[in-house]
Amino acid sequence: MKKSCLIIIPAYNEEASIGNVLLKLISTTSYIADVIVVNDASKDQTAKIAQQHHVQVISHCTNLGYSNAILTGLQYADKHGYLYVILFDADGQHDANDIPKIFEELRKSDADVIIGSRFLRPSAYKHAFLRRIGTSIFTTAISWITGKLITDPTSGFQAIRNHAFRYYIRSGNFPEYPDANIIILMLKLGFRIREIPVTMHTRLHGKGMHDSWIRNIKYTINMFYSILFSALKATTFRDRGMLE
Repeated sequence: MKKSCLIIIPAYNEEASIGNVLLKLISTTSYIADVIVVNDASKDQTAKIAQQHHVQVISHCTNLGYSNAILTGLQYADKHGYLYVILFDADGQHDANDIPKIFEELRKSDADVIIGSRFLRPSAYKHAFLRRIGTSIFTTAISWITGKLITDPTSGFQAIRNHAFRYYIRSGNFPEYPDANIIILMLKLGFRIREIPVTMHTRLHGKGMHDSWIRNIKYTINMFYSILFSALKATTFRDRGMLE
């Protein structure tokens, strides 16, 4: 029986982690959500391992990047009539035990997006120095532009209501790294975003998108300009009726 919620897992070369991630997800959340893995043209056995766990798998023919993997999952959710989606990483850093909590918060509240924050409670998770600086910059920018405090604007652990993820699909406005920039745009357009505390684990296998200091600096610079652009164009998207 199809559930009302779909867990979307974008994955690229995560063969060392995806099996354990799916085992924990299935044992913890099978009663509330279906699962789809969007394999972004991995060069390893990510897709094969995911299929062995009997979840839906969609594979890109070429590597399209993180945001396009998410969009593929959102399009699948929209096509199949899901009311809610949860974005969940394939690297084992997110905790499956937090999913029932983030799902219930979205379902029972008036929020359009719930962000799982690493920083709303004490944690043993160690944030890299450059990422910590970047997060502080993005948090300050969001607060200054929107008046809303978002403590973890780079969190990939999010629960999203259907009319909000349909906006992502229809607007053509989903950036390469949908972090602080998309949060600002959504807030400026009147979407309601809340945070709840979640547990974050250290990545045990493979490399993340921002593991090198060069990538961190490039990401921070690109995100800074994207934030400014998002703040300027929110009115344009509102005027085009993207929320209808």
